[in-house]
Amino acid sequence: MEFYLTALMLGLCLSPMALGIFITMKVFRIPDITTDGSFTSGAVITAILLTHHWSPVSIIPLAILAGSIAGTLTGLIHTYLKIDALLSGILVMTGLYSINLSLLGRSNVPLPDASNIFSLFPVFSTPVFNQLIPGLLFILLILIILGYVLRTDFGIAMRATGSSESMTRALGVNTIKMKITGLAIANSLTALSGYLVCQYQSFTDINMGIGIVITGLGSVLIGEALLKWWNIRSIGGQLATVIFGSLLFQGVLAFTLSIGVDPNLLKLVTASFVLLIVVIPRLKRNP
Repeated sequence: MEFYLTALMLGLCLSPMALGIFITMKVFRIPDITTDGSFTSGAVITAILLTHHWSPVSIIPLAILAGSIAGTLTGLIHTYLKIDALLSGILVMTGLYSINLSLLGRSNVPLPDASNIFSLFPVFSTPVFNQLIPGLLFILLILIILGYVLRTDFGIAMRATGSSESMTRALGVNTIKMKITGLAIANSLTALSGYLVCQYQSFTDINMGIGIVITGLGSVLIGEALLKWWNIRSIGGQLATVIFGSLLFQGVLAFTLSIGVDPNLLKLVTASFVLLIVVIPRLKRNP
């Protein structure tokens, strides 16, 4: 039971990153690979400041800032230099690897005795239950704020930019600004995931972001399938299904490990699972 609760906690920690990918992939239709770098940036900033005895809550704005800078750079390269969005993300991600390594000073930093956000409510005797409370509150707050933003005029303009850029531009909306802002918000959320995972796992590794975009994409695709099954149309419902998709994704990986699959094959299992999620709906459409 505790093993699956641990997977649930990891799913909660990765939920902001899944929401970020939802914004880039589903709202703006932009394939953004900056995720791998901004996730690590959030974790690196967190590890550095925790070792300097900063409180976990005070680190949040700086983690958000690190992610937003990464997203803004990708947006500027894509929109003003007219470089393909995928290549723009790869360029920023590659540059972030060197920056993160320079900031961290070594390949990994353990944080066994550092204070963390998950120790704020020591109510239960079982540690994982104590971790769930701040984790759930943190994700609920993000869900409320993001849901509100996407319902405002600004959020509607962002969503319209992704649906029909030319039409939105004809209505007087600065679509370039919308894209850059959207990428900044998405990567801010991704950096928050790095912030959470760093504290939950009590260490930061320079390679922890490699391939993380696949996990987020899988969560978004599961959420998309749930939207169709449950006929959900509201933006709040869409965001909630993405979070549920993140939890379900980690649950499947936990089940895979529990039946004896070699942990070294976990990335292969992740890629295979995402492939299945993508292929099965297409097979149903084309019998």
